[in-house]
Order: sequence, then structure tokens, then C-alpha cells
Amino acid sequence: MLRAALTSGGGRLAALLPRHHARLLCSSNSSSSTIAVLFSDPTPPADPAAAIQSAGVDLSHPDTIPALLLDPSLSGNYPAVSRFFSWAASDAAAKAALNSRAFNSMLQLAAAHGDADRFWSLVDSMRSRGYGISKPAFRAASESFKAKDMARDADQLQEAFAAHGRNAAAAEVCKVLRAPGKDDTSKLAMLSESGIEVTDEVVALVVEKVGQFPQQAMVFFRWVEQSAGVGVSWGKVYNAMARVLGREDCIEEFREVLRKMRSKGLEMDRDVYVTVSDRFLKRKMVEDTVDLFRFMTSRPEKLLTDDFVFLLKKVVVTGDLDLKLVTRVLQYYRHAGNEVKDSVFDSVLKSLRSVGRLGESGRVLKAMQEGGFEADNVDHEKAVLALCDAGNLEEAHNYLTSMEESGHKMGPKIWSCLVQKYSLGENVDMAVSCFHEMLENFGNENAGSALEVLVSGLYKKKGAKEAFNVLKNMVTEKAVFPWQTTYKYLIHKLIRQGHLKQAFEVLGLMKSHGYPPFVDPFIPHISKSGTVDDCLGLLNATSLRGLPSRIVYVRLFQALFKEERHEVAQQLLSQSPASIQNHADVRDIFNRMKLEEPVVAELAEG
Repeated sequence: MLRAALTSGGGRLAALLPRHHARLLCSSNSSSSTIAVLFSDPTPPADPAAAIQSAGVDLSHPDTIPALLLDPSLSGNYPAVSRFFSWAASDAAAKAALNSRAFNSMLQLAAAHGDADRFWSLVDSMRSRGYGISKPAFRAASESFKAKDMARDADQLQEAFAAHGRNAAAAEVCKVLRAPGKDDTSKLAMLSESGIEVTDEVVALVVEKVGQFPQQAMVFFRWVEQSAGVGVSWGKVYNAMARVLGREDCIEEFREVLRKMRSKGLEMDRDVYVTVSDRFLKRKMVEDTVDLFRFMTSRPEKLLTDDFVFLLKKVVVTGDLDLKLVTRVLQYYRHAGNEVKDSVFDSVLKSLRSVGRLGESGRVLKAMQEGGFEADNVDHEKAVLALCDAGNLEEAHNYLTSMEESGHKMGPKIWSCLVQKYSLGENVDMAVSCFHEMLENFGNENAGSALEVLVSGLYKKKGAKEAFNVLKNMVTEKAVFPWQTTYKYLIHKLIRQGHLKQAFEVLGLMKSHGYPPFVDPFIPHISKSGTVDDCLGLLNATSLRGLPSRIVYVRLFQALFKEERHEVAQQLLSQSPASIQNHADVRDIFNRMKLEEPVVAELAEG
């Protein structure tokens, strides 16, 4: 029709345009010839629009440019028609008139002249405008490409035309799904009558557009199940369904998808599993996530260990702790032929710690064992330590004793930790009891660290004297070997609370273990407020094989004179052995004091 209009005698474009436009065009013998002349020169006129308008051509009419492009006077001059179209695409007024028919006409010309670059540039421009390749243009361009042995372009055109068809089909489906005022039954009927072919590509395109609208997606999937042919990849279809319906408000529909996939022997893609399980966990749908995990473990392909560990960690930290779910996750994973490594419990403990649930460590480990996890002594020790860290000392103690009774040999360090935790808490009596249990099970090996914390706890809760009594009993009755720092700590605390006699006994215990006497805290205390008996008590406690320590004597005399307690120093000297009285260092101290006394007296009188 357009070609006829452009070539029929004097009518040219006039026959296609409104009368007031036709009158303008009739004044030109050949509008297309005029444009051909204008654009034959590689350098077009400065103002093509004015020249075209003066020739009586109205490019704003939607039929004008398509008619011009099909007229032999212009289309026969490909360089000219190509320049004209490029100008029209850049001119604000003419650009508005470049409709789908104009682009398809130019496509045919580009293909006919083997201009592949121009052809595909036009296709890209059409896509950006939402235009598709028409069937006539597709056929004509295909024939041109084949005639010119441009097989690659012919194949590419075939794919581009098919893609446009898929996009158009998907758009039509979405239009039906979004039709206002239509119920699901009506929409299904409209889709069934549409004649649209269901393909994997159409399914993917529609799901991408309606994926956020589950109700529309469910109608679409029902239609796909009713209409799809044998060429459809059901695995892709059902994975798309699972991805869309795997949400809280469609959980029953999602479960139905899983049942259908299982009955058809279809597998869920891992990326779909990850997407849906993450969505479930964010909504605290832990049990549904575990059910989905069970579905995944039925696949021939083994799940990644990371997937298993990730889910197990989420189960113990998300929402209310359900130990049955812990057991189920282990069972499903092991039933699929997987081995559970020892490091898994470490990961679980870290997760429990992160949410303040270390107090559940023992019960979680038991649930894991019920699921097939083979816990060893190290795992049980970790559970006890975790319970101790959580402050569940009674539960930790019960767990520890039950493990011992069941044949697990727990290490002394675990008992030591329990003793220390009790010692730092309120129930220090339980710390003493656990210490005795530790000694019964392991002897006094590695008891030093626990005893030090025990002594400290006893001092803080019951005083230094009670701490001394317990330590003395451990040393004399249980042959415990305290650390030197424990002895020093207790001596300080006994002296501070005025228990010198017990402090002297501690010096004796230190001596029995080969430690040097710790006299530093005694000297200043006795020199300020001690008696001669106190001095003698210290000297007796520090004597070696019945011989008094000259060094301790000298330090005591010096400290007493410094505190101006001359009388106590004289009394102590009088009760000292002759070897001390006649020792040069001692005599020097007293002689110096005698010489200083008259000077002090004169200063006082002056």
C-alpha cells in the first residue's frame, strides 16, 4: 500500500496523508527523490529539516517515513536513505515519527545491502524503544542474509526474533495474571485460550516479573502444569516454583512443590536451597528449614559440609532451642552417608557462646549424640568447660560425674577448672568438695593451680584462717604440693588478719617443700607491733636444722631499732644464742645504737 502510494503518478505520499498534508506534498513532483538528492552528498545541507519542509514533506505524520523508505527513488540509493534515517533519529521532530514500521523498513534495507553493523545497531535501538522485529522484516532480512552467505547474522537474527517472541509471550501472560477484576479461575481460562506456548524461557521470564507476587505466581504455575508439553524442563519449572513459593505466606504451596518434585524424582538446585533456607531462617522458620534440608539430603549429590554446619549453628541460636531439630539435622546428614567431624561441636559451641546459650552445651551435645555424633572425651570436656563458663556449675559437676560413671575418663584439668569456678563463686564449700573428688580420681598431680584459686576463694568467703586449715589438711593428709605463690599469698593474708601463729606454720610447710622462707611480710609487722615471742616464733620457723638464721636476726634487730623499739631488741638479744650475741654484725648494730643515743639526748635537751 505504502509503496503504491509513493509510486502512483502524481499522488505520491498524498494518498496516505490527511488532505491538508496531501496538499503540501502534491506541490513536489517527487518527495522521495527530493530527499534522495538532499542526502546523496555525504555532507548534508546545514538545515535538512527546512529543506524537507520546503519540499512539502511533513515528517511528523506516522505514515510518512515508512512510505519514503519503501519508495524506490529513495530506497534504491542506500547511502542516501541511510544518512536520511540517521538524521531523522537525531532530529527532535523527526525522531518522534520513527515508529516500529519505520525501523522494520530500515532493517530490511540494511539486510538487503549486507550492512550488518547498521542492522544490529538498529535492532539495539528498537529494543531500547520496546519495538520488535516484524514477521515480514524477519523473513526479508533472513533471505537477504542467506543470499549473501551471512550465516552468522542469519542465525543471530533467528535468535533475536525468537527472543522477541518469548518476551512478547511473557508480557501477554503477565498482562493476564495482573488483569483487574478477574479471579484465578478466569485467569486460568484466559491463559489456556491464549495459545501461548510454554517454554523454559517463557517460564523464566514470567517468574522474574511476578516472583514478588505469590498469588499470581501460583496461577501461572497451575497453568504451566496443565499446558506444558514434553519439551519443557520440569526441573527448571519446579525450581522456579520453589524459589518463588518458599516463603512464610505460601508454606503449604511450597510443601506441595516439594512433594511433587520428590514424586517426579526432581532435584532442587543448591542456589535455590540457599535462597529459600536463608529466607526461612530470617523468619525464624527453623523446622521448615530442617525439612528442606532433609529434602536436599535425598539428592545423589552430597551436600557441602558448610551447608550442614551452617544449618546446625542456626538451629541452636535461632528462636527457642529445639533439641529434637538438632538431632534431626545430624540424622539426615549421616543418613545421606556423610561423616560428622569433631570440629563441628567446636562450631556449635561458638554459636552458643555468641547468643549466651553456653549453659545448653551439655544438652546440645547429648542431642547431637542421639543424631549419631560420636563424641569423645575431649568433646565432653569442652561441654563441661562451656557449662562452667556459663556459670552452670552444678550442671557441670553433674555432667562431669555422669561421664566418669559411664566410663569416660575426664582429665584433671577439667576438674581443676570446676574447682576454680566454684572457688570464684559463692559456693566455696562445693569447691573444696570437688577438689577432694579431683584428688581421689587423679591424685595430687596438677592440683597446684586449683589449690591456689581455692585458697583465694576461701580467704574471700571465710577468711585466711579457714583457708589455712584447708591448705594444711591438703598438704599433710593428701600430700598436695602447693605452688610457692600460694604459700606467699596465704602468709600475706594471715598476717593482715593477725594470725601470726598460722603464718609461722605456713613457713614450716614451705620449708618441707624446699621453698626458701618468705620472711619479708613478717619483719615490718613484728617490728611495729610484735612481741619478743613473735620474734622468737619467726626465728624458730626459719631455723635450719635447729640453727637460727643470722640473717633473720640481723633484719629483725635493724627493723626494731628503726621503729625505736630498743627495749624489745634488748630483750630479744638477751634470749638469743651466744653465737648471735657475739656476731660482729649484731654487735655492730647495738654499738651504733649506743653511740647515737647520747647525741639524740643532747639534741632533745638543747
